[in-house]
Amino acid sequence: MDYATWAPLYERIRAEFGFPFDREEDAAARLAALLPPPARADPIARIEPLLRGRDAIIVGSAPSAGPPPLWRYPGGTRAPGIVCADGATSTCLAAGIVPTVVVTDLDGPVAAEVTANRRGAFVLVHAHGDNRAALDEWVPQFPGELGGSWAGPPRGPLINVGGFTDGDRAAHLAAHCGAERLLLWGFDFERVEEADAPSRARKLAKLAWARRSLDLLAARPAPPILTWRPDGSIVAYPADR
Repeated sequence: MDYATWAPLYERIRAEFGFPFDREEDAAARLAALLPPPARADPIARIEPLLRGRDAIIVGSAPSAGPPPLWRYPGGTRAPGIVCADGATSTCLAAGIVPTVVVTDLDGPVAAEVTANRRGAFVLVHAHGDNRAALDEWVPQFPGELGGSWAGPPRGPLINVGGFTDGDRAAHLAAHCGAERLLLWGFDFERVEEADAPSRARKLAKLAWARRSLDLLAARPAPPILTWRPDGSIVAYPADR
């Protein structure tokens, strides 16, 4: 998705949550400075060969989702690309699945993401106003293919092809890079694990926007978006409305 199409939705998100744009810009500048020279090359040009013409399984980290059951994958002769959203990376690695791409804002099990990167996963790190310290700590530790994104217009080495949370941002990325179909696994917009009421309400509000983000993507003619349910069935997105 081009930035001009995505930006109006993000402006509504930023207004609701009160994200200061100057902090977004500060984090973006820091990420751009931290990226090693090879990681400053266009991330899209490096990710596209990994996903174009293949199904992309977008792996979320909904409560109790577990890893995608790849033995049930109903695809063709080409193996799917596995695009993990942040915390789903450790779940996949525990099941012996090395992601093709990891999309992360570094608020999950980052050590697992470093491990996946060492094993060949491309890691796209997202800068935002609240993760400057995490950028400083973790970006220098990634040993493999790396790229960056942020919430504003594409600039320098940082991209923005749409998406708010790691999960829907992973879907936008796969669509932008030419995936044939998107299969959503481990997405749940209603259940969260946060214990206290304020954190739970904030998480649910973010998931509501993630759903709207996916709705925007699904309204486009391609690629088709499907939901892969725990019972193995695959239905058109949205599966629950």
